[in-house]
Amino acid sequence: MPAKILIVDDEVHLARILQFTLEHAGYEVSTAFDGKEAIEKARKVRPDLVVLDLMLPIIDGYKVCNILKNDDEFKQVPIIILSARDLSREELDEPIGADLFLEKPFNSNMLIDKIGELLS
Repeated sequence: MPAKILIVDDEVHLARILQFTLEHAGYEVSTAFDGKEAIEKARKVRPDLVVLDLMLPIIDGYKVCNILKNDDEFKQVPIIILSARDLSREELDEPIGADLFLEKPFNSNMLIDKIGELLS
């Protein structure tokens, strides 16, 4: 049974490209386009891994990550932050409990490799 991945990004075009790429790599992929939908989809789909943008409508990615990581059902689910923001230079008000941070634009092959590492 393929691992389930939830992609959360308000850029629909990018989310669809990621979906196609990850499905081609053998994963079962769901998408959400805002933070509220992300939490609802996570509870419905029970993903094995989440790829999450930070700048989202309704509930931002920081809060989505913290909500999932503080929920007993999801705290072991790896979260990859995929963002255009330079997190290495950013002062954060609260820590983000993500497992990996990647900047956009990103290398698809590297993302697939990192997903494989986090799921193994």
